[in-house]
Amino acid sequence: MDLEHKNEPKVVAIIPARYHSNRFKGKPLAVICGKPMIQHVYERAQAASILSRVAVATDDERIADCVRGFGGEVVMTSRDHVSGTDRLAEAATLMDIPEQDVVVNIQGDQPLFPSEIIGQVAQPLLDDPALAMSTLIYKIIRKEEINDPNHVKTVFDRHGMALYFSRAPIPFQRNPEEAQAPTYYKHLGFYAYRKGFLLSFVALPEGEWERFEKLEQLRALEYGYGIKVVLTDHDSIEVDTPADAKRVAELCKDASI
Repeated sequence: MDLEHKNEPKVVAIIPARYHSNRFKGKPLAVICGKPMIQHVYERAQAASILSRVAVATDDERIADCVRGFGGEVVMTSRDHVSGTDRLAEAATLMDIPEQDVVVNIQGDQPLFPSEIIGQVAQPLLDDPALAMSTLIYKIIRKEEINDPNHVKTVFDRHGMALYFSRAPIPFQRNPEEAQAPTYYKHLGFYAYRKGFLLSFVALPEGEWERFEKLEQLRALEYGYGIKVVLTDHDSIEVDTPADAKRVAELCKDASI
C-alpha cells in the first residue's frame, strides 16, 4: 500500500515571475496591503493542500531576493524566454520533477485567487492518466467582459474539452433578437500540465491560431492535444497595471490575505 502511494503523481506549483512588464515594470514586487504581490500569490498557493511543492521561477535577482526574504523557494531561469510557459518548462526541468507529476502554472499577478482552485485545475490530471493538460473557466457575469479582448472566451464540448479560445465573443449570436442570449465563459490563466507533456508542448512550433490570437493554449488544440476545462465558481482578478493594483488593495483592505 505504501509503494502504491509512493508512485502516485504529485502536484507541484510554479509561479513564473518577471520584472520587466510593458505595462507595469516591477509588478511582482508591487506592495499590496503591506506585502509584495508575489508573496500574496506564493502564500495562497502554499495554502492549497494538494500541492507538494511551490516555487517561483524568475530571471531577476530582485524578485529572487524578495522570495528568499519571505522563505520561499526560487528557481533561476534564462532571460531569453518568450513566454511564462517556456520559463515554467525550464523550471520544471531544473527542479527534477518526474514526467508523470502534475505542474500547475500559477500566474504571479493574481494575488486574490482562492487556494481551492488549484485543486480544481489539477484534479482532472490525477483522475485521468491519459489527460495532458487542463485549465479553468468562469461563467461571465459582467457584460462588459464579453467584448473585452483582454478577457479570453472559450467554447467546449459536452465532455468538458475545449474547442477553441478567442479574444472575440464566442459563440457569435447571429440573431440578436432571440430571447435567449448565449452563455459566455472566460478563461482564467491557471493551467495544469503533465510534466512530460509540458516539455513536449514548449518544443512545438508556434501555431497559426496562436499567432493571430496571441494565445498559447491554441497551440495545443492546433496540434491535436485535448485541454480539459474546469468550470469554477471563483473569479480571479489580474493585476496588469498600477491602477489594477490599487483596485486589489481596496478589495483586500478589510480581508486577511
